[in-house]
This record gives sequence, C-alpha cells and structure tokens, in this order.
Amino acid sequence: MRALGGPPETGCVTIEPAKLVLIDGNSIIYRAFFALPDLTNAAGQHTNAVYGFTQMLLKLLSEQQPTHIAVAFDAGKQTFRHALYAEYKGTRQQTPAELSEQFPLVREVLAAFGIPALEFAEFEADDILGTLSRMAEATGMQTLIVSGDKDLLQLVSDRVHVALTRRGITDMERFDPALVKARLGITPQQVVDLKGLMGDPSDNIPGVPGVGEKTAVKLLQSFPSLEAILAHLDHVPGAKLKAKLAEHAEAARLSKQLATIRRDLPIPIHWDDLAYAGYDPVRLMPVFHKLGFRSILERISREIGEVNEQAQDRETVAVSEAAREHVDVPFRRLTTHDALAAWMARRTGPVGILPDWRGSDYQTGKLMGMAVADRDEAVYVPFNGELSVQDLHALWSPALEKVVFDVKALAVLLERHGTSLVHDGSYFDVMLAGYLLNPSDGEVRLPDLLERVLRIRPPVTALGEEVDPADLARTAALLPRLREALAADLAAEALDDLFTRVELPLAFVLAKMEVLGFYVNADRLRELEAEFEQQLQALTEKIYALAGTEFNINSPKQLGEILFDKLGLPAQKKTKTGYSTSADVLEKLAPYHEIVQHILDYRQVGKLLSTYVQGLLKVIRPETGRVHTRFHQALTATGRLSSSEPNLQNIPIRLEEGRKLRRAFEPSYPDWVILSADYSQIELRILAHLSRDEALIDAFRQGMDIHTRTAADVFEVPPEEVTPWMRRQAKAVNFGIIYGISDYGLAQNLNIPRAQAAKFIQDYLAKFPGVAKYMKEIVEVARRQGYVTTLLHRRRYLPDIHSSNYNLRSFAERTAMNTPIQGSAADIIKLAMVEIDRALSETGWRARMLLQVHDELIFECPEAEADALASLVTDKMEHAIALDVPLKVEVHTGKTWYDAK
Repeated sequence: MRALGGPPETGCVTIEPAKLVLIDGNSIIYRAFFALPDLTNAAGQHTNAVYGFTQMLLKLLSEQQPTHIAVAFDAGKQTFRHALYAEYKGTRQQTPAELSEQFPLVREVLAAFGIPALEFAEFEADDILGTLSRMAEATGMQTLIVSGDKDLLQLVSDRVHVALTRRGITDMERFDPALVKARLGITPQQVVDLKGLMGDPSDNIPGVPGVGEKTAVKLLQSFPSLEAILAHLDHVPGAKLKAKLAEHAEAARLSKQLATIRRDLPIPIHWDDLAYAGYDPVRLMPVFHKLGFRSILERISREIGEVNEQAQDRETVAVSEAAREHVDVPFRRLTTHDALAAWMARRTGPVGILPDWRGSDYQTGKLMGMAVADRDEAVYVPFNGELSVQDLHALWSPALEKVVFDVKALAVLLERHGTSLVHDGSYFDVMLAGYLLNPSDGEVRLPDLLERVLRIRPPVTALGEEVDPADLARTAALLPRLREALAADLAAEALDDLFTRVELPLAFVLAKMEVLGFYVNADRLRELEAEFEQQLQALTEKIYALAGTEFNINSPKQLGEILFDKLGLPAQKKTKTGYSTSADVLEKLAPYHEIVQHILDYRQVGKLLSTYVQGLLKVIRPETGRVHTRFHQALTATGRLSSSEPNLQNIPIRLEEGRKLRRAFEPSYPDWVILSADYSQIELRILAHLSRDEALIDAFRQGMDIHTRTAADVFEVPPEEVTPWMRRQAKAVNFGIIYGISDYGLAQNLNIPRAQAAKFIQDYLAKFPGVAKYMKEIVEVARRQGYVTTLLHRRRYLPDIHSSNYNLRSFAERTAMNTPIQGSAADIIKLAMVEIDRALSETGWRARMLLQVHDELIFECPEAEADALASLVTDKMEHAIALDVPLKVEVHTGKTWYDAK
C-alpha cells in the first residue's frame, strides 16, 4: 500500500487521469435536512437528510466518475480551535435530534457504497479536506470538494475546485480560481484574510467590529493580506476604519487563524483506501429497503441496467412484501353521516383521495363516490344513499393535507357536483410531481407512477372505470407515501419551487377554465360550413378542368398519376405505393403548374371543414352552448400546455379561411367583449436574456423591430434600407436559431440554395456572437449533466446527447438549445396565468380567463371592464419575471375572438 503523499500508481498505461472527490459530510447532511421535507421509514426513523445526501452522492458519482473518493466528518465539538478561542462556535444551536439520528444512517449508506468516512479527533472535516486536497495536488491529481460552506473556497487552486450547493441538494456551482475572484472580488488565498477582517457570526469568529464584507474586500483589493493591511495602516483610507483596525488587530489575527483550514494533518491512511471503482447494487439494496428509498432503488436500476439475478430476486421479494402490506390496509364503507363525521374527526395526517367516477372523461363523468385513506385505514364513501358530495365538506379544510392524483380533474368533477376547491396550500398532486420529475415519459398514469417510485403495483389500474371500492380505497392509501418520495425528489432536484409556485396553483386555474368553457355561435359555424363546401366544389371543378379529367383528389395514387404521369411534373419522392404527394412535395411543385396550388387550397379547406367546423359542431355542449376543451398540463416535455376535445390551440390562422373560425367564438353576454393578450416575440426575448448578446439586448431595449435589426446587421445596411425580402430571411433565421435550425432546414424554409443558407447562418452568428456562444455552451451543459433547465428550473432530460447515432445526437443537441427558450416561455405564461387569476379574484370583477393558446391568453369581460382588464393583464404578463430585456404584451378587444387581434 502507498502512504498518502506519494503518487497514485496507475500501472504501465494511464487510461484516465486520477480524480479525487471529497465530500464535506456535515455540511451536506445539514443542507439536506433543512432543504427537504420530513421523511420517515417504516421503523419511524427520520430519513430526509439521508435521502438528500444519497441523491447528491448518486449524481456526483454519475457525473464525476471519481477514481478516489472520501467523505469527511467532524469528530466532535472540541477542536484545536477551541484551545485558541473558547467561544469558537459558541453561538451554534444544538443539533436537532431528528438530524443527529441520521448521521449513523448516512454512514451505513457510505459503507454500502464502499466509500470511506473519515474523522480525526480535535480536527474538523474542513481540515481533513484541506489536507487530502493538498496531498492530491502535490501528486498532480485533480480534486473536487463538495460542500455548502464558502470557507472551503480558500482551498481553490488550478487543481482543486470546490462545488458549492445552491438550490436543493443536487444543484451545485463549481468554483475555480477565476470564479472565486469574479464572485468575491478576491483570490482564494485571501478568503482567510476576509474572515479575519469581517469575522463569521455562524462560527462566532469575532473579526473587526464594524468591518463588513464590502469594506474588507475593498481593503484586500489594495493589500495582499491581513498582515499587509495591519503593517501599513498609514495607507488605509479613513480615520475611523484605521482606528478600528489598530484597536482590534489581535482579534483580526486570531480570526484569520481560526478561519484558516489546516492542510498538514498526519492522516494515517493510504491512497488505495480512497480508490473507488463503483458501487455494488447488491450491497445497496438492503440498506435502501431498510430506509424505504424505493425511488432511489429504481433509479439505480435504471442507471446500471439489469442487476444480477440474486439482486433482482431480493427486489422482487421486497416489492411483494410492500405491496401486501399496503393492500392489507383495513377497509370499510362509510354510509352514514355519523360514521363519516367520526372518521373525519380522527384524521390528522395527510390523506389520499381518489374520486370514483364513470364516463368517457372527468368533465362529463358521473361521480359515484370517494375513496379516502391514510396509512391506518382506507374508507369508501358512496354517493348513492344517505351521503352526497356536500357531506365531505370537512375533507376540503385547509387544515387537512390532501394527496391526490390530478387535482384539476378532481376540481372539475366536484365543481360539476356543487363543491368548489380552492388552492389553499393543502393539496399535493402526485401526477404533477411525477411529471416534473420525468417530463419525457408522456402521459402520467397512477399505476405506472406507483410502480416506478414505490415499486408497488396497485390494485386499481385505471381511473374512470368501474372498480372495486376496496381496491380504490387501498390505492388511495398509497398516495401519502408516494407524496413523501416525490416531495423529496422535487426538493433534491430543485423543482419544488416550480411545483408549488406554478404548476399546482395553475391546475386550479385550468379547472376553472375547463368548467367555464368558451361560448361558440353554432349558427356562424353552420354558415362557415356552407361557405367551405362551396369553396371545395369550386376548387374541385378547377382541378378537374386543369387535369383534363375527373379523379379522386383525396387519393394519393390517383393524384400522383395525374401530376407526374399525365402532366409531367418532376417527381420529388417515391413511396412503396407510388409517387409522394405530401404537402412539402406539393409546395415545391407549386411554381411548375397552376393545379398544384389549387390542390393545396383544396386540402386546407377540406381540413378546416371536417376537423374544425364540423368537429366543433359535434363538441358544443347543448346545455351550455360552449366548448369545454381539456387542458393537458402534464404531457409535453417542454412544459407547454396542450388541449384536446377540442384542440383549440391548433386552429390554423395563417390563412384567412382559418382565421374565420375565430368569428364563431363570442363572449357569454351581448354587452361583453373578448380580450386577447399576446406576448410579442417572447422566445427571442428569452434568447437575448440567456445569451446576453449585446446586439439583441440593445434592439429589444430600444423597442426596435427585431427582424429589421437582424437584417440590417447581417446585410450591413441601415435599418431604413432593409427590404421585405431581407426581413423575411432574418425572421426565418431568428426563429430558426431558437430551434437549432440547420442550413438544410433554412434552405427549405426560404427556398434558397443550401450554401446560401449556410452563409446566412454563419453571418448571423458572427453578428450575434452571444447567441453563438450560448448555443455552444448549452450543448456542453447538456453533455455534462444530461439535462437542461428553464429559467424556473424545469428540467428536460436528454439521454441521446451522447448517442453514437448522429441523428439522435443531433436532435438532442437541438433540443438542448431550444428547451431553455421554449420551456421558459411556457413557464412565464403559466406564472402570469396564476398571478392574473389571483388578481381577478381579489378585484371582484366579472372578467374571466377562457383560453391559453401558446403565447396568447383569451378573456371575456363586460365592455366597461375592458380597459382596466387590459391594464391588469398587461402588467401581470410583462412583469411575470425579470429579464435583461423587457417583456412586451399586445392587447386587443373585439366582439369575437377574430376581432380581438
């Protein structure tokens, strides 16, 4: 074995450079304890700090791939620093018992990982980290220290970096010497001098009274050290400051000594003791089963692939036992008021709630009963006898924490049955939490969520179908436990703020909008139906005349024969069944023959007629005269809302015929108006903010037309000389850049040669270097951490970012560029919706939010409220978030949605 201080042996060939990871155990455990909600395992042990620490450790091992690793702990309360200053850390509060009991559990986790836990009497964890990092540095080894304590920044050098935790547990910022200087204004070596001057209340280090960080940094920018300052007091500006430094010089020296991390401990271990080759999942599984960390077990399995057969058998047994334990929760029906009241009176902890409804969807389904459960008992309340929905009023008390799956659906169901739910902080939606944690999985299903997180297959596999009440109630009993695991994951991934501030309150806003619906004038739709049918007939006759024969225009085979065989147009693509007549093919053929544009128009009008006009007529509810779209909040990987039944976000508006559809959408009352508020170029504004490109920022701050400004810069002409053709090309590039457009894609969009498109992109990136830098750096971020985030920390995982398949990898890179922009736009309008809804509730106005379509919000209100509503909506949307450029909202009103443009 090698003693510390000697170089690590690497054999004859060095494949990868050695990398040492050192973890400040006390700091990270404290951070996890106070960052995560309280968790307990089946034995009643508190586990939130252990959970957070483990989350951080797994992420660190995956990203850093260390060759050597150790975790350092404080050995006890008394250290050599107390001999220097008895009051050292004298103001520290006693460690909570709920935290103290978790330190041994963390050590069990580390032992299962095979990671050494180090502590030495009379020294702190910082001194161990300082000594090990110095010894590693002497061998040429790269070291990363992970902590939440800024004192460790004094150890930073070219070979020693420090990662400080920021939000949650797993979000960290890595400091090298340059970043220390940029953030603190001093060098890493001067951190101890800073502490000597300003002290540290958290460690009860006195410093110099009256000298704060700003003054201390200013002094250290003029003098290299505390000693140099005290030796040259005559050169210190300000008589008062000079007097303070002279009076408290000894306290400053002592403070610096207390803050200085020792780097010379005689550590009696060897490099081999710190060597790390990965963890054995068989050793980890029993520990995590004991702790109840089933979501981490699932995560480990996903990362390492299939584990050995023995480990899989253990997991199966553990899951089966857990499933039996929960399925056997006592169950009973509550059929009388007295029984229900008695049961509710005993509930103090979180309860799981699952509605029992029948029908094709929750908007129209019939509510049959309600399953309610905590960990002790599961009950079912039927609504076909003495009890009704109104008898559950105690369940909706803000004092009772409720765990649900799809709170929006529950709110819509209850509203239709006479009970209104209010966002009061007492609800936790496991569907939304599961979606934020795994946004690329598509629609979130409760059975899949329970199996993935708790490793339990619930008795109920679908909602909205006829189910056994006992099974439904016992499934509800799983929700509180599911909430604990998901809440911890949200906090660990820094998603808890997005969940509580945006997604959860938004669900209640969307529920209101779904219940309200949007009034549609069926007579106007029928007028459009007749108009479109006439247009189709006229187009059909023109197409037949130009073709010289009648044929089935809707048949690709017959259409291909007409275009390519009979009329001799150049074939673009061929399929197995003949010539391709797809839209992109026809658009390229349009200049060759008049018939092609008529065919494109025929298809467009036909789609408007069948999908939208006739489709909308089918979904207008007779009892309300309105369409009640269903908003999908937990579906898209970018965070964008989508809608269905009907989909009101995809009504085509590029053609006048499509825009006419909006004429059928009217306010509820004759003296009301429709108000539309639309973000102007929000994605480009977000791009300017993220890229910090000076030219883009300047253009938006000056209120210039961004496409004209782009064209002027790229073509190097004054803005007044920009032609419509130049602006069109600039617009295509501006929006194309957001989606990581290629030269091929731009050439297709603008119908120009690929070489010309490539030069245009090259010229654009040269004129906007901040954008070019952003595109490069965000892809590197994605490669490094496996995901990218929005401004509000929404995550998009990109598993294909390292794929050997070029197409998969390229798509992941384009997604990395786009998601922070498109996802941030989605977050911002969601946040605005929440704020607007809250403001409308406070004003007592009659105005109502009806619809969200991409970057546009639609309202209806009395005509007398229109101006005030416009001001309120503009203010909330433009100030939903602070960017380096102003957000701009355009507001219009009219008697129909078409007129509000």
